[in-house]
Amino acid sequence: MPERSIVASRIPLAVPNIGEREAELVNEAVASGFVSSVGQFVSEFEQKFADYVGAKHAVACASGTAALHIAMRLADVQPGDLVAVSDFTFMASSNAASYQFADLLLVDSLAETWCMDVESLRREIERRTAAGEKLPKAIEIVHILGQPADALAARELADEYGIILIEDAAEALGAMWTEGPLEGRHVGTVGHMGAFSFNGNKIMTTGGGGMFTTDDPELAAKAKHLSTQARLPDRGYLHDEIGFNYRLTNIAAALGVAQLERLDGFVATKRKIAARYADAFAGSGIQTPPNLPGQESTYWLYSVLVPASRGAGARDELQDFLAEVNIESRSLWRPLHMQPPLKDELTLDGATGEDLFARGLSLPCSTDLTDDDQDRVIERVHEWLRLSGE
Repeated sequence: MPERSIVASRIPLAVPNIGEREAELVNEAVASGFVSSVGQFVSEFEQKFADYVGAKHAVACASGTAALHIAMRLADVQPGDLVAVSDFTFMASSNAASYQFADLLLVDSLAETWCMDVESLRREIERRTAAGEKLPKAIEIVHILGQPADALAARELADEYGIILIEDAAEALGAMWTEGPLEGRHVGTVGHMGAFSFNGNKIMTTGGGGMFTTDDPELAAKAKHLSTQARLPDRGYLHDEIGFNYRLTNIAAALGVAQLERLDGFVATKRKIAARYADAFAGSGIQTPPNLPGQESTYWLYSVLVPASRGAGARDELQDFLAEVNIESRSLWRPLHMQPPLKDELTLDGATGEDLFARGLSLPCSTDLTDDDQDRVIERVHEWLRLSGE
């Protein structure tokens, strides 16, 4: 390929969008003196978040992983219990179950959605039932990259067999269903419990943080209790079980309140960016992410699949090509069954996840991405397609 000059300005993959309102509320939190896990912004953030997603209860946590771990504890996942988890996901999803020393059942994705193949899991549960083998104590579905998974089918399956359903909505805040039985529902509110993340690159951020959601007041109370070291309101520092230091700070919650005020705008921008990419790559051989009727993705990280016809290693070649002109991109996750610590866990297929990993690349999609910068990304991807086809 011919040499190209380095573009002066870097286009990052996904960066936080923080402005004056965020600074105002964070300064207010600092001035209040309540900078740790006690303060007005924590409860305000929890209530406003619950209202936004339509959950009855929300408990602010130190991370999305912390929220997932609490959910696993509340599902009573014990050592040796089986937990079904999406195979194609960031490893934090399974870590929450591994913290409880659970055995994992890694379920492959559907090529059409990139999310868990719930029907494959159903067949496995039916087989296990007939064979008298242990069933999952919990099912954890992941709404991949902002794309809603089949939460309705998962909830129906869970209810049929007395299994707890946990939704990992860390990547999908704002995603929802627009038709059918779940019309108007947000991801993270269909299962018994849900978990969201506010990491620095998420659609909104608290610097680092998460949220546990549920409609069950008892689960919400237990989640808050566990997140504060399971300490009882007693002057003698009495703890009734092993808890965690999982609460969100008041400073982080202040940032969350301000970001939540802007969330609708962030979601709209993500969808606009996705639409421009989809139009630009139509007919190019680049496979764009799922866009299914009856639901709205938030396209947290806009990710594409390079053409299989370009051969093994093409994804890395495109990533390197973009890096040479100061455009950041990122490969998709290695499926969990390919991770060394999980190599002995049970896996249902895995071929789709392996293909997504081999060909998937996330492109710049910050909520402050300009049209000009997006056009640069598009032009360079098309340039790579032309040059790599020679």
